[in-house]
Amino acid sequence: MKINSKIYIAGHTGLVGSALVKYLTNKGFTNLILRTHEQLDLLNQQDTELFFKTEKPEYVFLAAAKVGGIMANMEFRADFIYENLQIQNNIIHNSYLHDVKKLLFLGSSCIYPKFAKQPLSEDSLLTSSLEYSNEPYAIAKIAGIKMCESYNIQYNTDYISVMPTNLYGPGDNYDLQSSHVLPALIRKFQEAKENDFSTVTVWGSGSPRREFLFSEDMAEACVFIMKNVSTKDIEKINGSKNYHLNIGYESDISIKDLSYKIKDIVGFNGDIIFDSSKPDGTPVKKLDNSKLVSLGWSHSTKLENGIRISLADFLKNRDLTL
Repeated sequence: MKINSKIYIAGHTGLVGSALVKYLTNKGFTNLILRTHEQLDLLNQQDTELFFKTEKPEYVFLAAAKVGGIMANMEFRADFIYENLQIQNNIIHNSYLHDVKKLLFLGSSCIYPKFAKQPLSEDSLLTSSLEYSNEPYAIAKIAGIKMCESYNIQYNTDYISVMPTNLYGPGDNYDLQSSHVLPALIRKFQEAKENDFSTVTVWGSGSPRREFLFSEDMAEACVFIMKNVSTKDIEKINGSKNYHLNIGYESDISIKDLSYKIKDIVGFNGDIIFDSSKPDGTPVKKLDNSKLVSLGWSHSTKLENGIRISLADFLKNRDLTL
């Protein structure tokens, strides 16, 4: 992938997509192809095909997806499976039809079974049942992984899937009904501080453990893989034709400890109440990041620093994001 290569970032306004735009721009890449949802509806097969035929991108980062937290995944199950399948099908198939040199598909750590051995390794995919709360989203992402794998085998394409852990960072979604846990906690504690609340209620028992990767580290990892890693490399280290790689933070934290960490960073002086009547989700979800590390990449942003950057971004842009 060269500085002047035609690079399409699908979902460039999202958390990872915007981080990719920032990273590539800072590195001097000059030929980024970007389309908003209003400019290109990736659910529409004909529109997507016309876009690829006209623009002829050489490299594709497939970061477009319908995403959300546990509440959104439970309430909009049909939307999550339908929209994600449509987006993936349209982009992956048209990448093949129009000779894209390389594609990077962004999956999710929720593809792995609910009670798989921790940390989650790439070979635990499809070994047992999924967490029910986000099963439709996970099944859509698994279909994307297997679609990339199948095109690689049948058509000799170079399509790699990456499985990020929980992501956060500038441009995140802070809506309390649809956001992920970390940005939701930033908003809750900041608003509680401003309104002099005595308590903040956090969903669940606080016992589940999660790892969190800063979005700009994720962008760096994606570009590293696009530039330096091929399907042949992944086949060699995986020992199979599973062309997917985990992208993790390498350490995890309980939701309880995360809540207290964000409370301290925000400067909220009240108490935290953990509402055990609300769902916890998967008890532990930590990725085995060793294969990507062996290829030469690891994260650089510490959790505390990432939270501080995210808090500053929330305060700066909340009129636009809420």
